[in-house]
Amino acid sequence: MDSELPVSGHLTELRKRLVVSLVFFVAAAGVSFNYCSLLLGILKRPLSGIVDKLVFFSPQEALTVYLNISFAFGLLLSLPVILYQIWKFIEPASGDKFKKKAFIFVGGVFASFVSGAAFAYFILIPPALKFLLGFAGSELQPLISAQQYISFVVWTALATGLVFEMPVVSYILTKLGIINSRALRAKYRYAIVGIFIAAAILTPTSDIFNMLLFAAPMLVLYELSIWVSKFAAAGSQA
Repeated sequence: MDSELPVSGHLTELRKRLVVSLVFFVAAAGVSFNYCSLLLGILKRPLSGIVDKLVFFSPQEALTVYLNISFAFGLLLSLPVILYQIWKFIEPASGDKFKKKAFIFVGGVFASFVSGAAFAYFILIPPALKFLLGFAGSELQPLISAQQYISFVVWTALATGLVFEMPVVSYILTKLGIINSRALRAKYRYAIVGIFIAAAILTPTSDIFNMLLFAAPMLVLYELSIWVSKFAAAGSQA
């Protein structure tokens, strides 16, 4: 995005970046759709030993499930390209501090998102499922909708992936001079309150157990963000 371009030039550039991003997303979603059965098996693994099969309750639900899976993995596969297009649009206006640092931006954001999604898949979701389904006891038999389960897993992974962007956001905002490590440390108590509110909003269920599962890594990431901010500030002064 060149700050000297007229508004029409910015709109043309934005449209170009959006078209490229959309083309890659659709292509990635199409490829993912061909492997939906395999991907569904992967997403079902946290249910292993708890529920044997997922069910659906309407004629179109199975198709909806496969489309949701293909869109989710299509977004994941095309995310580096989308991030690169975002970077190329904002790079001209970012100043010398971020010139020719596309790899750091794209790599950092993508790695953080994937780390968050993996953390949700391996660490958050399995105990959350056992905790929630454990209330059924022997008198109730779980019958889980495929669409609701996939939405639960995808939303949890997406929300956790976004939360894991905190250190990256801290680095960028510090480089821009908007925040610093001292301010983040001084606002720690307010951050704790905000984190628990965010965890309550992002948690796909309303129980306190899952809220704490979300809040714990967010507290760690906030502390990490402080150190990242300190490192970014030291790098700017060097």
